[in-house]
Amino acid sequence: MDNNFLLAVSLAEQQELLKSNEFTSRFGLCLTQQDIQELMVCRRECLSEQQRVEFGKSVLSKLIYAFCDSDYIDQENYAETLARLQEIFYLYKNESMDDLTDDELIDFMREAFDKECRGSLEYLEETCLEQFAREIRSNTRKFIGRSDKRDE
Repeated sequence: MDNNFLLAVSLAEQQELLKSNEFTSRFGLCLTQQDIQELMVCRRECLSEQQRVEFGKSVLSKLIYAFCDSDYIDQENYAETLARLQEIFYLYKNESMDDLTDDELIDFMREAFDKECRGSLEYLEETCLEQFAREIRSNTRKFIGRSDKRDE
């Protein structure tokens, strides 16, 4: 791809993330330019590690708006929490075999994060989402070895 195109996309994305501060500031949360650059690097690394490609808008904006009013996120842990949520999101998009939309996965993550996880990212990733993804895989026909034949 053309480097000028990538730079323009990157700048537009940075502006969009900075603009999210207008909304999140009512919850006492703001991202600095450095936070945004670090989150974008994290995004690229996550996508590469999970062997994913993202077209259009980054999922990061959706995570920001979905989680900004959580009682378990404050300014001190905001950027770090977003980075981890982004990592967890991409991992479980793969683990759920893409049977969920981004919004469905984010909604589940948010509900679990605030309820049974009580703000624990480790519990969200290692327990709640692991179980959720296992249930999705067991109910899909995409799963390797699954066939349409019923037990005879």
